Amino acid sequence: MNVRVRRIYEPPDPDDGVRVLVDRLWPRGVAKDAAHVDEWPKGLTPSSELRRWYHAGEGSYEDFARRYEAELAAPAAAELLDRVRQLAGEGDVTLLTASKSPDRSHAAVLLRLLGRQ
Repeated sequence: MNVRVRRIYEPPDPDDGVRVLVDRLWPRGVAKDAAHVDEWPKGLTPSSELRRWYHAGEGSYEDFARRYEAELAAPAAAELLDRVRQLAGEGDVTLLTASKSPDRSHAAVLLRLLGRQ
């Protein structure tokens, strides 16, 4: 299973495989046809409340990651996470985010969870 995280602002790469946007909102300045997004499971993204809480600086990244993992344990989110695992079992998957720091974002949490299987 080869899953990686990239910023959606980077041009598509032939090694991306299935490109999965993991942001709740469509990234500013990115044309949908140029993004080459294959899947956009909005139910896999952090809730609006959690996103606002984290961006307001009210908690650490570790607190955010714990809260996000709790959200991902809900049945609907767990089903979407299983879908991404299935895709990864079939080939390469790239999780796309607009985050300026993908390694300290929800995409990194997803990557870690997908690695656990």
